[in-house]
Amino acid sequence: MKKYIFMRILRSIVSIFLVTTLTYAIIYTMVPRRLIFKQDPNYNKIATNKDKKTNYENTIFERMGYIDYYDTKELQEKASKEDSSVTTEATEANEKIYQKYIDKLGNGWKLQKFPLSGEFYAVREVPVYERVFEFYANLIQIDHPNVIQDEENPNLERYIRFENDPSVGWSLVGSGTKHKYLLYFNGQFPFVHQNFITFNLGNSYPTYANIPVLQVITQGQGQTKSSEVQFPTGKKTSSVNIYSRTYKTPSKADSQDIAKFGKGDAYTATQSNYQNPSMITSSAIIGLIGVALSYLIAIPLGSYMARLKNTWFDSISTAGLTFMMSLPTIALVYIVRLAGSAVGLPDSFPILGAGDWRSYVLPAVILGLLSAPWTAVWIRRYMIDLQSQDFVRFARAKGLSEKEISNKHIFKNAMVPLVSSIPASIVGVISGATLTETVFAFPGMGKMLIDSVKASNNSMVVGLVFIFTCLSIFALLLGDILMTVLDPRIKLTSKGGK
Repeated sequence: MKKYIFMRILRSIVSIFLVTTLTYAIIYTMVPRRLIFKQDPNYNKIATNKDKKTNYENTIFERMGYIDYYDTKELQEKASKEDSSVTTEATEANEKIYQKYIDKLGNGWKLQKFPLSGEFYAVREVPVYERVFEFYANLIQIDHPNVIQDEENPNLERYIRFENDPSVGWSLVGSGTKHKYLLYFNGQFPFVHQNFITFNLGNSYPTYANIPVLQVITQGQGQTKSSEVQFPTGKKTSSVNIYSRTYKTPSKADSQDIAKFGKGDAYTATQSNYQNPSMITSSAIIGLIGVALSYLIAIPLGSYMARLKNTWFDSISTAGLTFMMSLPTIALVYIVRLAGSAVGLPDSFPILGAGDWRSYVLPAVILGLLSAPWTAVWIRRYMIDLQSQDFVRFARAKGLSEKEISNKHIFKNAMVPLVSSIPASIVGVISGATLTETVFAFPGMGKMLIDSVKASNNSMVVGLVFIFTCLSIFALLLGDILMTVLDPRIKLTSKGGK
């Protein structure tokens, strides 16, 4: 079994790599890069003439990994190492020096001119394979005492040690690391938190501009939430998430940072606490409720259909489930939405917000109804197949009632394929959530994926595809492991045998 799990994990990693790489390549080669500026509020403010427009576009393209870019000043500084006489002026002499430097760089670098000033800059198109390599090379970030290399703070201490920190209690504290608290405990799920290993999925743009993708989907939403916080300088009412302290050059600390953390503290960069749950938490709430609801509907319904096969109940239920399976998802969404609003449930999330449980009801019901019919039909079919097995006939011969046979023998064996359908339910929730969350304006990852596609937020699209792929693929492994727990006769091997 250990070998099987190892091979499955290995194949899962390969599958995640292939899906993410394909998505990355398609997005960054087929989606026109200029579309990203349609949702950028700063574009028209900064790009007031052709030179500023060109510089701003190149700066953003470089930030997103499309190109390498040297503006006029950067190009002059680099070329001056070859010829100190070079200036930023648009002269023929400078052009020759720049061109000589660019030719020496090679590797696709090209010398360009700004349309108005005629000053020079240089660009290099980054091949997609190079961008993909950079994505995976920076995907996993390991925090350690030599991460921070700050010329303005050469005497920064470097250590990792357990401390009874006055702000968060006992924790593994670092210095020279990016994060202050590498391992800590609090009352928020999953209660034990770590910052040793983090994922870097790139930075969001143009929506949530320049904020890391993972931070966008994991931080809270809505208005900031203030509470009493224990800072190194004393207790203060603040919205600061004290656990999120990261490195900031002490010379850049403002008066508020100094008042909270003291002068000279190198870990004053923080995030805020928010009133509403994060995108990933919001999606998890309705997703888990949806999966639970689908099984609460499907298990008893499928069981009774199997026990009462070929009766009017079975016929009507089969017809109803067939109708539900053939009903387009968008139709089901609007039917439930209209029915829910008729009984007083909100048809849009912002009406009541995250503080009211009713905001989660209709999205969760829809996600549950999307997968329940398929699960119920599967249970019915499998339980009917089991009714003709030898152990069932033996139970009848012993005089057990049909109810006892169904509940104690058939249902127990039917749980094995039921568990194997968990991955499909999770995948169904993920795919259904993209539409459901969009219709209800629900602030989750599904809606964020649609919004990111519309806004050409390529980094966010790739990041969400990566997360959804990981959830889907590892759910398959979870289903296999749970089957062995329910039925010890099933042995997981690399050949798939029993």
